[in-house]
Amino acid sequence: MRKARILVTGASGCVGQYTSDWLLKNTDANLLLWIREPKKLTAINPNNPRIKLLIGDLREPEIFSEDLAQVTHVIHTATAWGDIERTKQVNIIAVKKLLSYLNPDYLEKFIYFSTASILDKKLNKLPQAEYLGTEYIQTKAKCLQELEKHFLAPKIVAVFPTLVFGGRYNQSGLFPASYLTQGLQEASKWLWLARFFKGYSRFHFIHAQDIAFICGKLISNQYPVSQKPSDGKILKLVLGQAYISIDQVINALLQWNGMRKVPQIPLWGWLIDALVKILPIKISSWDRLSIKQRHFTHEPATSPEDFGGNSYAKSLNEILNRSGLPKVKKLT
Repeated sequence: MRKARILVTGASGCVGQYTSDWLLKNTDANLLLWIREPKKLTAINPNNPRIKLLIGDLREPEIFSEDLAQVTHVIHTATAWGDIERTKQVNIIAVKKLLSYLNPDYLEKFIYFSTASILDKKLNKLPQAEYLGTEYIQTKAKCLQELEKHFLAPKIVAVFPTLVFGGRYNQSGLFPASYLTQGLQEASKWLWLARFFKGYSRFHFIHAQDIAFICGKLISNQYPVSQKPSDGKILKLVLGQAYISIDQVINALLQWNGMRKVPQIPLWGWLIDALVKILPIKISSWDRLSIKQRHFTHEPATSPEDFGGNSYAKSLNEILNRSGLPKVKKLT
């Protein structure tokens, strides 16, 4: 039986390092870690004999053609946003090029990371994502569409993380902090204002350690009880804990920061529309769609419990605790 050789792209990122660490601790697989800047690999020892670094740009897979031809599994976390042309090249063209360098006879599974933003509640692709979304949203939607037609589709599992937390808020830990975790302290500074409003939008979140666990189970051909691969189709898994509301988030942050609740003004849809018109705020068509959609929930949302495991951070309080954000006991 061929020993697993797992390629992790975007391996220096938050999810990439949590996943690589999990694989090193829970499997005997050899890892190929594709990165651009080795100095960003903070939680993984590059001298581990089971690790080989592929240092280069994702848009140039031909440099590593011999290594890629021996890969048995891929966890593709790498992505790009911001620059329109680079986003298209990395999020669409580079994915197709990567697939072309893999050996179909060796490849067992390709875990493709997308974003839950391009899916509706029932995990169907939002049609508006392709023409109203940001360049990031549009490229993710188009790539998924092309992957569904690819001859390797039966070996592809598409995962759609919701809001991702990970690392320490002040980046003092081994693992890099996700953007959301980095923003926790800044968000706390606005609680004095946010506590006067009651929000009704709902959404999911997940910790990068729990994403790593799920990827590990998928690599070993385990699937959630409620979802199984269909012949010729890509399995879609939205990764997230049970949904919570913005109001619950504000209340949890108030308690964490030792602040009292106050009478709140409900943020109804019409009020949000009015504020957008009155205040000097520029919003895109995608922003307007998001405001109208209001809730960002999915059914089903997959967590470690669906694989018989236990979540590393199942509640928002656990997320805050894992982030290292100081807790204030005194109420103000």
